[in-house]
Amino acid sequence: MISLNLSEDNLITEGSRRSFLSQAAITTGMACFGETLSLQPANAVSGVSKVDAKLRGYGLPPLGPVPDGFAPLLEIYGKGKNRFPILVSFSHPITWVVQTPSNDVNGEDGTVQAGDYGKGDTATFFVYSDPGHVNDIATQPKELFEKALMKSIGQKGENMYQNFKVTKLTPVTKAGQTYVMADFKYQLLTGAGFEVDRKGVASITSEGPAVEVLWAASTSARFKKTEPNLRNIVDSFRCYTEGINMSDELMQYD
Repeated sequence: MISLNLSEDNLITEGSRRSFLSQAAITTGMACFGETLSLQPANAVSGVSKVDAKLRGYGLPPLGPVPDGFAPLLEIYGKGKNRFPILVSFSHPITWVVQTPSNDVNGEDGTVQAGDYGKGDTATFFVYSDPGHVNDIATQPKELFEKALMKSIGQKGENMYQNFKVTKLTPVTKAGQTYVMADFKYQLLTGAGFEVDRKGVASITSEGPAVEVLWAASTSARFKKTEPNLRNIVDSFRCYTEGINMSDELMQYD
């Protein structure tokens, strides 16, 4: 039987793919000895106690309940000179592979992402900068959320998807911040010419001079099984830009 990888991993750079394959090999080896390994980048803060301690250091509220089988992640997006810093937090299934942005003398590239890429299950952070800061995001028209999500899933080009539709929007308040929860669906167009039906959920807010999105999706065929996990991921999403000092953790340039 021929197995086709039709996930968003097809859209990741070749270097990231090599990194993922090497990490997957480690996971397989550990599984042979009956051990569970959470693959976190060395610079990412994980573990409930460590994340809570870091949040307290910033003067922020601690994590809420973390579902069984999940691990929390705390990472600064925007350590490079080409972006503004955002403290990003969400929880993900403990077996998922985590990727964080890379930095060099030219700035920062990539995003905060976790996934079971072989199955096409992913959660990705995206910054939609076009509208700038949006006050009272819960009252905004549907068009804003449609544009934010289309930009999110179309990072590699608008010709990578079709038949996009937002099916539900629900504003919520978490620890004094407003987020809008979204349900959506689309067809992923693969390089091999296949059309893959996908469904997803997202949490959208506006902190600093942009709109921030954490979206999580899987193939439609798997969505009934993955939906509880995907909703747990986006429900756990928090991001912060104002009133916290992240300067010591940003890239320093000569």
